[in-house]
Amino acid sequence: SRDLNVQYKTAFVLAHKLRESLMDDQPALLDGEVEIDAAYVNGHVRPQNRIENRVDRRKKENQDPMKRAVLVLRERHEVEGMGGFKTVTAVAKSESEVSVQAFVARHVEAGTVISADESNAYNALHANFKMERVNHSIEYMGKNGENTNQAESFFSRFRRMQVGQTHNFGNLYLNRYANEAAYREDTRRKSNGQIFSDVMSRCATSHVSRDFCGYWQGNKKQGETLI
Repeated sequence: SRDLNVQYKTAFVLAHKLRESLMDDQPALLDGEVEIDAAYVNGHVRPQNRIENRVDRRKKENQDPMKRAVLVLRERHEVEGMGGFKTVTAVAKSESEVSVQAFVARHVEAGTVISADESNAYNALHANFKMERVNHSIEYMGKNGENTNQAESFFSRFRRMQVGQTHNFGNLYLNRYANEAAYREDTRRKSNGQIFSDVMSRCATSHVSRDFCGYWQGNKKQGETLI
């Protein structure tokens, strides 16, 4: 707003239109070695001041109904030490077998090796993929190198984006915030000029925004985008 000398409203809509332009309707399928993980956002329940008034926040009935799971798939780079290569995200109400299977079926090529943690949500993937599992309650990396380090590194920076930059992720546009973080991950080795040119080319070929054209006049998105 200050740099462009425009109102906050103008800058807000412009930033969201830029995020919207980064969304790929048909991203390339991931293959080779892929990691999957999930992290919950918007679910913090502040404990009561007095201990006798506090509840078990692990129970479903005591959790925030606005809590959402951000799922991520990260394809490992063929060159060791280069980290993640391609990143895809989605939003679900919970890290469940149903949401995980739908996510993987849409974005992962058959024959891919998938690495996951010990969550029961990933058990059903054994039927269709070669799985490598690591129990994080015991170890960070398995005896044969099983890990989800690239997925964890994505969430580390995703949290920093939330706390230090956007400060808040609204559920209506949570999928776009997650996708923006994925885009930043996948372009981290490109120059600022290359990233700028890519974003501008995406904007130039994007359709009229259905969610932000007339946003401040009341034309707002009505529902969340879930996997």
